[in-house]
Amino acid sequence: MTTRVLLADDEHLIRGAIAALLDLEDGIEVVAQVGRGDEVVPAVAEHHPDVAVLDIEMPGMDGLSAAEQISAQCKIIILTSLGRPGYLRRAMAAGVSGFLGKDASAEELAMAIRKVQEGGRYLDAELAAAAMAAGDSPLTDRERDALRLAGDGATISRIAAELHLTEGTVRNYLSSAMTKLNAQNRLEAIRTAQRMGWL
Repeated sequence: MTTRVLLADDEHLIRGAIAALLDLEDGIEVVAQVGRGDEVVPAVAEHHPDVAVLDIEMPGMDGLSAAEQISAQCKIIILTSLGRPGYLRRAMAAGVSGFLGKDASAEELAMAIRKVQEGGRYLDAELAAAAMAAGDSPLTDRERDALRLAGDGATISRIAAELHLTEGTVRNYLSSAMTKLNAQNRLEAIRTAQRMGWL
């Protein structure tokens, strides 16, 4: 039986190379390739893959958000060059079955695809160890939302409007996030949260 695979990566050369290597593997067929996160859901609906291999950082929608929307339709593997500990935890919560770095060999990716197709999990050992060592995010959902919007360049008033909060409450959330992350300012807090994969 052939395992049907969808590849989503915004780097065309990498996506093409992975597709070519996977097509050499017995029992694996790449049925679709997309370069944007917001193309994943329609591609899954159209091509009905058994396994979707998603990059985390893509335009339109990140791979973890796409994973949340397709987890009922197919198995998911996250393939990333960003080994941030918080990403692994978020991926597991999103229903992802496999998580490995882009430095993995084609043989390892093929093995991961076969394993998750059979109902198992495949986790990069180094990423899993880093995630366990890092622990859970200390941020509340609201603190994370406020930091994420601030990281996108939003002003306090825009963050308040988008989150339906007062400006004072937004300042309190940002201040609390800075304290929890031991950051001197908002920018440092954003960078720390991004580095850990908590945003």
